[in-house]
Amino acid sequence: MTLSSRFTLPGQVRAVAAADPSGPLTVTSYGADPLTTVITRVDLSGKVAWQRSYPGTGRPQSRLSTDGILWVAYPDSGGRLLEGVLPDGSTGPSTRPERHLDEEVGAFVLLDDGFVISWVSASRLVRGERSRSTSVPEPRVARYTREGECLWSTPIVLGAVSFPGVVEMGDWTGWEIQPRRPWVPEEIGVDHWEPLLVSADRIAASFTDTRGGIGRTFFLNLESGETISATSPAPTGRKAIAGPGQFLIGSQGYGAFMTSLYGRDGAETASWASQGAMLVDRNGSVSGPELENHLPSRSRFRRLTPDNTLVDGPALTGYYTSHPAMDCEGTTVFWRDGKLLAVDADLAGHELFAMDDSRTVIGRALLLSEGSVAVSLDNEVLVFRAPLGPLAEGPWPCGEGNLQGNPLLS
Repeated sequence: MTLSSRFTLPGQVRAVAAADPSGPLTVTSYGADPLTTVITRVDLSGKVAWQRSYPGTGRPQSRLSTDGILWVAYPDSGGRLLEGVLPDGSTGPSTRPERHLDEEVGAFVLLDDGFVISWVSASRLVRGERSRSTSVPEPRVARYTREGECLWSTPIVLGAVSFPGVVEMGDWTGWEIQPRRPWVPEEIGVDHWEPLLVSADRIAASFTDTRGGIGRTFFLNLESGETISATSPAPTGRKAIAGPGQFLIGSQGYGAFMTSLYGRDGAETASWASQGAMLVDRNGSVSGPELENHLPSRSRFRRLTPDNTLVDGPALTGYYTSHPAMDCEGTTVFWRDGKLLAVDADLAGHELFAMDDSRTVIGRALLLSEGSVAVSLDNEVLVFRAPLGPLAEGPWPCGEGNLQGNPLLS
């Protein structure tokens, strides 16, 4: 096991993708400030082929297509633009989707014939002084053609939210700690983790109260935009595509620590007392490192079984974790607590590499050809050579979705 290369990017890395397992990597990061987005095409040795900068919103957004075109969302004088960057770094196709004043792209997914976009109110950083006089638009989800024509637009009504673990105290409670009464969020954004997933003819779009961390996932019909169902308000957590039209929705915080499976009809079909960065293999088996807000760590690598029980894998130290990848033999690889770890199909743990590193901004693990594993740590990308096989196939995030960073299961 070796660290074959490590290289620094202009700012904090937000996404790493590859059109092919042999590379090169396309890295999306911040620039000198949060209002600059930088795209870098770099090979696995760290040699930069090209680099481009764009205006930013503080939320860098990019998706890589199967033909190697990187789509970048950024603001310009005419609104919000989706622009394709060709593999050689030149400008490719672009589209300007219809939008409302003071909206920005919260998340988007590339479809074979267009885009799905979650729209949210532009951040105060972007709106500036206009935030005092402009009404804040409600969030919505919309589908577009590649030319920017809107096929449908569905408003999202988060409504009043509450959760049993959220408490409040003030003169209205007699200065006693009491469960907080339902409240209407002042600001709604897309969820931090996996805010927009598309699987077959279903969409899972997650929105949250940006101040309280309580949110809901809305399940929509891809063809019509009809809202099929929505989860109850709960603390946000990790999510995953579990199969055609199926999704895993996690919840963590305020006493919640669970994952639920939802089917095509938007109904919950299973639940587990665990939450984390889960993988779903080609057989529908769910496993991954738990992510519990507790130190010292009580988390383990877990397998979630069809009968709603948990199978214990190795105990895990620390907390901050990359999203894992799985090879074709069922071995899962991920970065946690300064270590590159592997858990094999028999749930035996192996430490592949370790260094003194306590950084908390960690991207996903990409399993590339010849056992290469790329992990982003803050403003660096580390590439390892490990005894692993090719990337496994499966709904999440195995196969092409893992490499390209586009959460779509056609």
